[in-house]
Amino acid sequence: MSDPRPTPEQAMDHVRALLRFIGEDAGREGLLDTPKRVVKAMGEHFWGYGADPIEPLSRTFSEVEGYDELVLLSNIQVHSHCEHHMVPFVGVAH
Repeated sequence: MSDPRPTPEQAMDHVRALLRFIGEDAGREGLLDTPKRVVKAMGEHFWGYGADPIEPLSRTFSEVEGYDELVLLSNIQVHSHCEHHMVPFVGVAH
């Protein structure tokens, strides 16, 4: 089965198309390297799609080792992306 994902070069072409879609000149000097940067950033932001979930889900909180009762942790930093708009959001879980 072939990989359905576009190549990095194809993804960069799509970024150029999006730049044109919003009315930008994708060939403008300040934007020449933008497609490459966007594709690199997307790979970094969404690296988890290719990750094995077992490793991060098997981590425990060392702060609560040794307790045998319910422990409440608060102010846990959350970093994620909205699947509908593909924009990052940060927050705190209580």
